[in-house]
Amino acid sequence: MTSEGTTATGTRPAASILVPASTPAPDGRPEILALRALKLGDLLVAVPALKGLRRAFPEHRILYAAQEWLRPVVGLTDAIDDLLPTHGLDDPLPIEHGRIDLAVNLHGSGGESRGRLEEIGARRRMGHRSPGWDGPEWRDGILERERWASLVSWHGIPADPLDCRLRVPDGGSPAPDAVVIHVGAAYGSRLWPVERFAEVARTLAAAGHQVLFTGSAKERPRALAVADAAGLPEESVAAGHLALDRFAGLISGASLVISADTGAAHLASAYARPSVVLFGPAPASEWGPPPGPHTVLTDESLRVGETFSPTPDPALMAVTVEQVLAAAADHGIS
Repeated sequence: MTSEGTTATGTRPAASILVPASTPAPDGRPEILALRALKLGDLLVAVPALKGLRRAFPEHRILYAAQEWLRPVVGLTDAIDDLLPTHGLDDPLPIEHGRIDLAVNLHGSGGESRGRLEEIGARRRMGHRSPGWDGPEWRDGILERERWASLVSWHGIPADPLDCRLRVPDGGSPAPDAVVIHVGAAYGSRLWPVERFAEVARTLAAAGHQVLFTGSAKERPRALAVADAAGLPEESVAAGHLALDRFAGLISGASLVISADTGAAHLASAYARPSVVLFGPAPASEWGPPPGPHTVLTDESLRVGETFSPTPDPALMAVTVEQVLAAAADHGIS
């Protein structure tokens, strides 16, 4: 599910805004605006739909409305021409009224995202069926890659939900064949315990594998705590020290990625790298990896599903160190 949900509300009146300098200037081509003002994993599950749009509209310039920090990975999709910096749906989209040829709602089907796209006066709109919008009915319980590929396909734009690969960034991996353990997550509901990550890392390092801990700058203290508990040096902690494209490069060359259901796991899918993905509040039936060298660990029978909870979901807490190590061994890492 998107953060917006699916409830329909009334349309906002047209907004008059001062277009900021960060808005890309027109370059003479007709333009498509794809709205998905969410996080890294949300971008990556929308890649099949974006690639479908790229193939269908080779003469158009495709703008992707999302947060600025995603820019380094946006370019790796080879489907998007530029980023329109957009920080959620609280404010009008920072683009001139009437400029966009086609507005595509990849954010959700609720009134907030529809209203923001209606305000910009695009000549055409593409989204789910809702008041004033033609399109497929919103369906719960399906994979997000399938949701967005199916949306554009319904509108006559063929898209393959498995077409989710990214280009490897220039320079490739800074540590080829490393075992990448991503210890962070946006919410406490997805945080597997420090001591369990540490035990996994200690075991794999003792077997001779290079182990690197990743996360955001805010998550660096947690990564340092995992490294310390595992008896590994500070040099093994890359959290907070990698730009987003360098992080993608690290994942692209990893021998194994161990992560909660976060952007790191979706990057492993995008590069078809072996991964062990620990699921908590989100169902794997909606956010799980594509077919490939990926193992999902969770206990759906215990899932509470409170994404914004500060405490780990019971479905995540049910995953044991032994299960993670067994899954790693199945991928040839033991």
